[in-house]
Amino acid sequence: MDLHHVPTTREKGWYLALMAPNTKGPHYAWLDPSRLYCHPQGLQDCVADLLQPFQGDPIDLVAGIDAMGFILGAAVAATLRKGFLAIRKAGHLCVETLAEPYTDYSGREKVMEMRTDTVSPGVRVLLVDQWVETGGTMRAAIRLLERQGG
Repeated sequence: MDLHHVPTTREKGWYLALMAPNTKGPHYAWLDPSRLYCHPQGLQDCVADLLQPFQGDPIDLVAGIDAMGFILGAAVAATLRKGFLAIRKAGHLCVETLAEPYTDYSGREKVMEMRTDTVSPGVRVLLVDQWVETGGTMRAAIRLLERQGG
């Protein structure tokens, strides 16, 4: 699909056809959404669909998980007119951080970090990632936010 073409009739999820097929082999069960992110209407419709379940929910801040969650998270934050918090892999933040260990999809032990000066008790955070494979990074991000009172 052309990156500038917008279908006349846009069915829900039409933009999924923009994602590149898996070229990494049979042991990888994901598609590359970076092409979708290049399509202005596709990205807008994707974000609108992702936000549909949260209509009316009080959201104070949007957080995205390193690294592809930054793209969707920032787009969601901009759409909602909210701030964006990057939850990073260890060692990438040059400020005081909280750290949380986790096991990634490949079984490796890793650490996620977030700044300590952004989330205060009661802040409602919408946590965004590109996909959740085993839940390890998502659980670590949730624990970090909850430790701050979010």
